[in-house]
Amino acid sequence: MTIVPFDDRDGWIWLDGQFVPWREAKVHVLTHGLHYASAVFEGERMYGGEIYELTAHTERLFKSAEILDFEIPFTVAEIDQACKDTCAKNGLSDAYVRPIAWRGTEMIGVSAQNTKIHVAIAVWEWPSYFKPEEKAKGIRMCWAKYKRPSPETEPVHAKATGLYMICTISKHAAEKDGFTDAMMLDWRGYIAESTGSNVFFVRDGVIHTPTPDCFLDGITRQSVIRLARSKGFEVVERHIRPEELANFSECFVTGTAAEVTPVSQIGEYSFRPGNISLSLMDDYAKMVRRELVAAA
Repeated sequence: MTIVPFDDRDGWIWLDGQFVPWREAKVHVLTHGLHYASAVFEGERMYGGEIYELTAHTERLFKSAEILDFEIPFTVAEIDQACKDTCAKNGLSDAYVRPIAWRGTEMIGVSAQNTKIHVAIAVWEWPSYFKPEEKAKGIRMCWAKYKRPSPETEPVHAKATGLYMICTISKHAAEKDGFTDAMMLDWRGYIAESTGSNVFFVRDGVIHTPTPDCFLDGITRQSVIRLARSKGFEVVERHIRPEELANFSECFVTGTAAEVTPVSQIGEYSFRPGNISLSLMDDYAKMVRRELVAAA
């Protein structure tokens, strides 16, 4: 497989209020965000010229920055517009959108109160996160080695870069063992999420999903819950023990990148993509492309 490095591409990146040629959008090696993970980001998708739930994503970016104790030097409206403008500048109407904010180079210790806050937005073409053939039959997942920590040990509701370290480790381990992804438990032993998406299970026509008390309540997750309820499905948010997976017939994951993707295996437990998973996958795809009226 030929990999095109992300630092060697054509196009434009929005950086601190102006467009910079893609290859010139650089930061210094002593940037605080690189050394201490003092950075927050978002992942968004543009479908047919419109970024899905753009303002909700931008508001979460600002909330994440607030949790990490820094202030983004733009307004929500300005970042919204910059996301749209970056897609237009790069000639894209279907794209992945990545805003990120981070502390700069003025200080390089744990204390960084006087660092400048930078913001960048990059966009690129990105097809389905999982291969189409995998989505059709359901992706296979193993159990992750690391657990999602307690809210008393880290800012679990911030979309902060440092919180994804154990996700990268877990996904790499899964791929080395022939799986697509890994399922993470929380510090209590309950089902939490995959390395980059929320999870749902189906039993007797009822949808069950973990309570997001130690991980992000994903924007796609919220959209799918509204969509499912609008279709008449009961959705129950609760703590789920791993051994309960033996009693579920369907499983699917949701996220900006994953969209709605059926799951066929988590560790020793098997599922079969069924009517609920497949109908939500199709209806979500239609909804984000405005072919289906969004659920209220």
